[in-house]
Amino acid sequence: MIKSKKDYHNYLSRDKIALGINNNSNSEKIKRLISPNYIWIFQKRMRKLEYYTNCRSNLLSKVYTLYLKYLYKKISLKLGFSIPINIFGPGLSIVHYGTIVINSRATIGSNCRMHACVNIGASGGQIEAPILGDNIYIAPGAKIYGNIKICNNTAIGANAVVNKSFEEENTFIAGNPAKKIKEIDIKKIIKHI
Repeated sequence: MIKSKKDYHNYLSRDKIALGINNNSNSEKIKRLISPNYIWIFQKRMRKLEYYTNCRSNLLSKVYTLYLKYLYKKISLKLGFSIPINIFGPGLSIVHYGTIVINSRATIGSNCRMHACVNIGASGGQIEAPILGDNIYIAPGAKIYGNIKICNNTAIGANAVVNKSFEEENTFIAGNPAKKIKEIDIKKIIKHI
């Protein structure tokens, strides 16, 4: 969670690396003017809203936070994301536009790479939501729900239904219901770590 301006800048720089964004070249700046990267815009707004919500409390900041909430909601609707703030650690990479729904009680560590049509939520009227560790890859269509924990360095396969905890690191899980398929090296899937 962002707790200072230093954290805010760290989260932004790690998100930028995760998304493969290079600000330095003039060709990249021109490309972004012609064809904006809306996922990067979304993530920047999310991080800024997290910073102002968590760290700024004077009256002017509270008014500005309301404006940031409006902008965040507007781009969330445009992209099909229902992602509350203060869920992800630094190094988030959302790969595609499309429906992503995440429960506000979920917790996801650093270096998460996530595709479209992912749902992460509570189950059966319970309020507890999944806790995912660091270096998690979530393929398209994965459904993760319930009071469960997913260990660090885990890849979750396409259309997997994960409703139980997986405590072993460096694994690939998939299926309905999900089960361990094999051991993996997560650095081959999430290239920026």
